[in-house]
Amino acid sequence: MNDKINLNYLESYAHSFTEKVCSEYFGTKKYMSGQEIIQLSPSTQVNLMVIKTLFEKWNEELEMLKANPYFDYKDMAVTEALKEFMNVLSRAIKIEKQHFIPLLEVALIDTVLLAIDPLVYFWGEIEKNPSPFHHLKASKKYIKWHEKLFSELISKGDHADEEAYKKTLSEIYHQHENQLSSPHILLQDLNKVLPLDWDQLIPKEEILTETAPIMQEPAQENPVFFEEEETPELPQETAAPAEPVDYRTSDQGEIDAPKPSLGNGKSIDPALAWARFEAEQGGLLKGPIESLEEGIAINQRFMFTKKLFDGNPDLMNHAFKSIDECDSFVEAVELINERYTSRLEWELDSEEVNEFLHLVYRKFDEK
Repeated sequence: MNDKINLNYLESYAHSFTEKVCSEYFGTKKYMSGQEIIQLSPSTQVNLMVIKTLFEKWNEELEMLKANPYFDYKDMAVTEALKEFMNVLSRAIKIEKQHFIPLLEVALIDTVLLAIDPLVYFWGEIEKNPSPFHHLKASKKYIKWHEKLFSELISKGDHADEEAYKKTLSEIYHQHENQLSSPHILLQDLNKVLPLDWDQLIPKEEILTETAPIMQEPAQENPVFFEEEETPELPQETAAPAEPVDYRTSDQGEIDAPKPSLGNGKSIDPALAWARFEAEQGGLLKGPIESLEEGIAINQRFMFTKKLFDGNPDLMNHAFKSIDECDSFVEAVELINERYTSRLEWELDSEEVNEFLHLVYRKFDEK
């Protein structure tokens, strides 16, 4: 798709959707169980995304346990015991409202992204784990849309590294792009809770027509939440690679007025940059953040890597850490000028530079 997702609207919608669902549920109950999560909203995919997040958090804790040097977690008996423990634990999910709200908001945003641009979504999933195969295979139980594309990605990617997986994803997406289910159809169940305004979600752009096959959401019968399932082998195909679309926010579909320059064309003026973001009423993404890693969205991660850091995610991650260690916005911009703007030939008036600087601004907004 060539559409731009309005992240301001999506975040607002996710918040309102979550507030409505949680107010109705927690009005009479104190805790949410796993089985109740599966039946919580009309969208099975949203519900499964919540379970997927819980599964990932459990895996993070498990990896911390495995780091203990005194026990052999590869022992067969230990492996079997852990698997059984995971299944038992999944039947003992118990979450209070304040802890559940952020889970549902993230699940809703991920679901919308999966429906509208599976390329960007799966790109983000690949980056979550140094071993994409195991992470993607474990996630397959919870992702019920674009199943053919996802199964083929796992099958063809096999045990390859992150970069090889991204290349495979681009090739497979190119093959399946015209057969993907319409996002309108996939997301229609959200309207039963809160109508989704497509004119605000993707402003001033042509939405995908609803000609793709309709995908019915599968019924879930008493799932064992953390159990993996096998992935079938699929025939090999080749195609020219496609690349994820760069999504940038806009304010309710309005045509943006030209912004003043951030500098002299070679370096960024921190005073001009700060003044611009201070004066903006709508902004890109509001609210202060503790670190750049905390504030970056999936689509921004891809955009910054590709357009600002020569496709090198390690270089971007190093930049994040260096900027986070700065004491002020001015110091951060000086570091950016010294290391990146000229050396990587940044176009200072480009949208990607503007969004990157806005992320840095949010880091130092209250300092």
